[in-house]
Amino acid sequence: MELEQTQEALLPAYLASFDHLIGDQRTGVTLRETVKGIIQAGSLVCQRIASASTVLSKAKEGGQRVSRLARGESTKRSVINAQSLTAALGERGITHLLGADSEELWVIADLSEVRKPYAREMPELMFVRALDEQLVRGYRTVNVLGLTPQRRGILYHRLFTSQEEEFDSESLEIQQALRSVQRILSEHPGFGAVTWITDSGFDDIAVWRTVWEQDEHLLCRLKHADRLVEYRERHGGWVAGDIAHARQQMDWLATVQTEMVVRRGRQRKAKRQPLPAEVGACALRLTYDRNVRREGPEEKIQRQVWLVEVRLPGTHLEPWLLLTDWPVLDAPSAARIFQMYRQRWAVEDSFTFVKDVLGWEEVQLLHLEGIRTLLALGWVAAGFLYELGVTLEWEEVRLLARLGGWIPRPNNKPGKTVLTRGLRRLLDLLSTQAFLEHYRSEYGDLPPRIATILRTGQL
Repeated sequence: MELEQTQEALLPAYLASFDHLIGDQRTGVTLRETVKGIIQAGSLVCQRIASASTVLSKAKEGGQRVSRLARGESTKRSVINAQSLTAALGERGITHLLGADSEELWVIADLSEVRKPYAREMPELMFVRALDEQLVRGYRTVNVLGLTPQRRGILYHRLFTSQEEEFDSESLEIQQALRSVQRILSEHPGFGAVTWITDSGFDDIAVWRTVWEQDEHLLCRLKHADRLVEYRERHGGWVAGDIAHARQQMDWLATVQTEMVVRRGRQRKAKRQPLPAEVGACALRLTYDRNVRREGPEEKIQRQVWLVEVRLPGTHLEPWLLLTDWPVLDAPSAARIFQMYRQRWAVEDSFTFVKDVLGWEEVQLLHLEGIRTLLALGWVAAGFLYELGVTLEWEEVRLLARLGGWIPRPNNKPGKTVLTRGLRRLLDLLSTQAFLEHYRSEYGDLPPRIATILRTGQL
């Protein structure tokens, strides 16, 4: 499907948020056509992006034009790089979220890999984990998505590698993301409570300290059960121990009905099905050094938090161990924490789906900043899809697959081509609706024969 209609009807308003980065008309056209080409091609290969664009495919060296844009060589009058693009994307994301008129914001942080197992010449490759847990060459990224009940928006993205000379630590990369998002939020006040919802890759006291210094809340899945804390015994006072011992003091507060893709009992394969989740909690005291892993004198701080355990009986999944500063005292508060972390899982599926559909791991430049910029352009394209309301959780994935021609059968999962085709058909529908509404607003009504076709569904 050509995305010409979609570009005319929907893309200009979205891409206007990036106009201040553009210094000349040619660069503006290349930027717009690159984003359009990424969606159309489902790839970050420069030549494929150009081939999928009506404008760039007619140029003598369309692929080189995309490559020069990514490497920052096409113009000196524009500021097109990974940092400027993601900063503008964050501004756009928070503006979109504020339009939902919600008092609370959930911020989902995610660490993910750009795997390049067969690459040898790409710069500063590090080792990352493949899906089978084997080490392969690639890069790491930290990504942040904001979430309200009605909307989601991208707030931050950065690709990093431990092989780069300026690299300090993954913890520092994460804290840089925390501070960057906090700056955006401080410039656009409107949310009463901000909660960071993270997986076990963020089980780091320095990261938690930064969140709390920003007067924000935390919900983190734990990785280290040997972390030292204080917990309250059932019939006594506070005692020192670790997370593993604290689990013995759980008050089981709620059983929540949910639906997940899991394998239960003797089932051979995972499938989406209803199941109960048992949620328990106990209070902890956490003591930490305010200046851990940064310069400054030691200053001990004690904070009360809650340990939450989620069991999924009858499945093959390990219990979730979560730490939060939100009080968990009764069934409603326990159920709320479960729903918050459950939403993190859905967003992780969303990250993975968009990553696959837009072909982020296909990037092939021999220039680290160019790789960063091209991946940032992929996130610009993803932000456009998020704003269209493509939530990309499992039901939506199946719908997109059906739109793309997929027929549900056992052991027949929809592939990238089918999902991309379905996504393009959805975009075409949205652009058509926008065009028809614009026509009605300008001329009052549709031509009679077109109106009859739309009413009857017959030519």
